Amino acid sequence: MSEAVATAPHTADTHSGAPRILDREPLVLNQRSYSWITNRICGIVENKQPSLWWLLFIPSVLLTGLMVFCFVYLISTGVGVWGQKQPVAWAWDITNFVFWIGIGHAGTLISAILFLTRQKWRTSVNRAAEAMTLFAVMCAGLFPAFHVGRVWMVWFLAPVPNANAIWQNFKSPLLWDVFAVSTYFTVSVIFWYIGLIPDLATLRDRCKPGLKKVLYGMFALGWRGANRHWSHYETAYMLLAALSTPLVLSVHSVVSFDFATSVVPGWHTTIFPPYFVAGAIFGGFAMVLTLMIPVSKIYGLGDLITPKHIDNMAKIILLTGTIVGYAYCMEFFMAYYSANKLELQTFQMRALHGPSIWAYIFMFSFNVFAPQLFWYRPFRHNLWVVMFVCMCVNAGMWFERYVIIATTLERHLVPGSWRVYEATWVDKYTFLGTFGFFMMLFLLFLRFLPVIAIGEVKGVLPQSNPHHDDHGKDGVQEEDLMGYPDRHVPREAAA
Repeated sequence: MSEAVATAPHTADTHSGAPRILDREPLVLNQRSYSWITNRICGIVENKQPSLWWLLFIPSVLLTGLMVFCFVYLISTGVGVWGQKQPVAWAWDITNFVFWIGIGHAGTLISAILFLTRQKWRTSVNRAAEAMTLFAVMCAGLFPAFHVGRVWMVWFLAPVPNANAIWQNFKSPLLWDVFAVSTYFTVSVIFWYIGLIPDLATLRDRCKPGLKKVLYGMFALGWRGANRHWSHYETAYMLLAALSTPLVLSVHSVVSFDFATSVVPGWHTTIFPPYFVAGAIFGGFAMVLTLMIPVSKIYGLGDLITPKHIDNMAKIILLTGTIVGYAYCMEFFMAYYSANKLELQTFQMRALHGPSIWAYIFMFSFNVFAPQLFWYRPFRHNLWVVMFVCMCVNAGMWFERYVIIATTLERHLVPGSWRVYEATWVDKYTFLGTFGFFMMLFLLFLRFLPVIAIGEVKGVLPQSNPHHDDHGKDGVQEEDLMGYPDRHVPREAAA
């Protein structure tokens, strides 16, 4: 082994013959300076947007208008314009709710858990992931609010005294959802805003006098970058990260209780909480890559969102996808092992000979088979393959929720009430409209706020380390030892 290391290129010191220290792969490529990072990230906000931004923004606004029209039509006509009828009382609306809530989990995981575990690669993607969390939760909240039928009465879900003497059923997991999701959204907004404050001050200082300078200055809260400011900022960020970490596990666990606490065959199982959490992280990371890879290419952020970041997120998708696949298999095993005929027949109709077997095939193929490509390293470094797998996962996670909710209710306990669910045009256009709403909010975020945390990225540069020695001997990278064909070769720093 020592001979192999000594004979590998660039691995041995020419004087002593001893192997060099193995360097960490840089998280910012091409030896970029502090000023380059500030100018590149702030330039996205300060400069004119590329034409592709408008080509995406205008359809997003139109789709948002379509969503508003569908909701207005639902209120004026009745919730029956959606396709759910007995026994399928929950259908696309609750499917879409769970889908969007799941997408929002990656932001908190990247921002909180990876921060507490000191994973420095999170710095280039945490800001966009946090924004994606907020926008996804906003999309998710629309569906249960309008599902109640009379959306103007939804405030009765809050424990507020009222003249009708109506009080909430605190034993119901549906009410737990209200508190879990609202708490998650509130903490996520505060967490996201706290992280923005230093960058808002940077934009304030770079702006010309005018309305934008006033607004950035107002939201920067008088930040001057003083030592006391940074001390308070880091303390607050640490506390919010610690507060947010339980939410990653609790929110989607509470969402899973909507099903697990029922007595419906196919739902009444204890595997749902970890299964839902793993699936949420799985789908959330896929959506982060779906958004950040195009953003990196459009705005020239390849030195900040590096192959290392994409590789790490692909590995997390592979891990969580394998957990989800294990959960799929364990559901069948437990249905068989329980000796409950109703439970076993539910899963047989769901996956083997039911009317909606196509949805199960799509779910299993997209969520279990597609991520297995990431075992092969060149596929994790091929952006086309990564985007293909992420698109499969995005679709597969929607089909998972559809399989759990709609196909289970299609074959209920009473055969006389069986029916095949069919979505109406209102279902389809409402769901399509939420994608427009989500994309519109994300594009506005790109336009007016820094998409990458400037201060945090600067913190992972070698010159930010007080023990960094510019005159020390260069180490070697993992690519040098393993002979990877797609290794990164540093270029000279830009002027």
